[in-house]
Amino acid sequence: MTSFLLFNGVGCNSNNPTSKTTQAENQIETLAKQQRFDGITITVATFDKPIGVGVERRATEFEKLTGAKVNMVKLPLKDVFSSMQREFANKTNQYDVVVFSPQWMADFVVPGYLENLTPLVKADRQLQWDDIAPFFRDFTATYQGQIYAIPVDGDFHMVYYRTDLLEKAGVTPPRTWDDYVAVAKKFHGKDLNADGQPDYGSCMAKQPKHVNHQLFWSVASSFLQTQGTQQGGFFDRETMKPLVNNEAFAKALDIYKETTQYAPLDELTLNLDGARKLFMDGRCALTLDWGDTGTLAIDPAISKIPDKFGALVLPGSQQVLDRKTGKLAACDKFLCPYAIDGVNHAPYGAVGGWVGGINAAAKPAVKEAGYALISYISQPAQANVDVTIGITGFNPYRISQFMNRENWLKVGMQEAAVSKYLGGISVSLKNPNMVLDLRVPENALYQREILDKALTKFLAGKITRQEAIQQIEQEWEKTTDRVGRESQLKAYRSSLGAE
Repeated sequence: MTSFLLFNGVGCNSNNPTSKTTQAENQIETLAKQQRFDGITITVATFDKPIGVGVERRATEFEKLTGAKVNMVKLPLKDVFSSMQREFANKTNQYDVVVFSPQWMADFVVPGYLENLTPLVKADRQLQWDDIAPFFRDFTATYQGQIYAIPVDGDFHMVYYRTDLLEKAGVTPPRTWDDYVAVAKKFHGKDLNADGQPDYGSCMAKQPKHVNHQLFWSVASSFLQTQGTQQGGFFDRETMKPLVNNEAFAKALDIYKETTQYAPLDELTLNLDGARKLFMDGRCALTLDWGDTGTLAIDPAISKIPDKFGALVLPGSQQVLDRKTGKLAACDKFLCPYAIDGVNHAPYGAVGGWVGGINAAAKPAVKEAGYALISYISQPAQANVDVTIGITGFNPYRISQFMNRENWLKVGMQEAAVSKYLGGISVSLKNPNMVLDLRVPENALYQREILDKALTKFLAGKITRQEAIQQIEQEWEKTTDRVGRESQLKAYRSSLGAE
């Protein structure tokens, strides 16, 4: 199963765009064959920004090319899942197309809300499905072997660092989370952008009910999963017992809380836009984020460090969870078979990348137009440009986006920065121990509600570490029992490819 995480050596079809000429020819062919949808209105719902910005840019083009009318419903992140689920469950069918997090696939597919796109994708030559990297093609877009969505974005976490600061100080980019804390501590309180003001060692978006729970899991993942993707990083694969009440999870909580000591005073209310601005203003030595930072930081109009940052695979750990004892144990070749120089890395596919699906209850003509729209957005002629533009929120997910550097250089990313950025992504994608995001029914309750609430209280000092652990474990267990332990276990194992 873990072979789908690798994109090197994947057999792409003959239409895989690897040159400017090929892209241009494909775009001409696409436009020449573009269907007309005059008189048809498509309502698209998604996250307001940045993903909604990227979708809307191409939807406007699609309207001009096809005659369709596209109504955009852009929702705050905290409302996206609940709004989509409510519309589906109530059968009001206001949303014809949903661009959503693949975490919600089980919630949307099992009840029959999404159209099965498998036959359409297989017949869609312009989509160039084989050019989509296997992780996104076979995990984020697929549920139990059937395609229910088309990727428009590729998401997982990386660490970004100031190359100029670390090189001048003779500091190696962090390999472990202990290293991350040490580097953050070294630079915290120093003037990092020559404006006469003290700056920060680390900046993370720890605002409640935002992405706090996902950032934390990027710290926890390397402590919890060691045996490869199929092992799973959230629950025991045999019992559905949470991997929470153990020394490894406790260590991750301690590290995550310690990073707050070397951060802005308002970090516990900081959102992604705020954290990214601080990093791009040159005020942070380190940050943890999705691929957006790499494309935003190269823009000299908004960034003071366009040529002074690097990206790398998430730091790992030399000590990991021994699931038999619940204790921390030193990595060895048996416990950490994928370790690199004694360090267990477990890149976290947070979200996994936004995908476009079709409401199964929409009218046939609307389904056809809706599919044409999300295919158009994802096709290489559009996508390979969009992933280089920070405001779109789209990050690389196609093999050609890694192989052809021309578009990256064209937007102003320096050769060295391209190598570090794409290298950090490719190392993550090729890691056989990559942690898949939780994809079971009601995953938003597990993570965005229960986990996030406990983290918020713990970081603010309102509860102890052990109280946070107990709160998460107890509430996760209650949720599993309420939904159905056997069905949740089956969904979890299926999401890992373990059945």
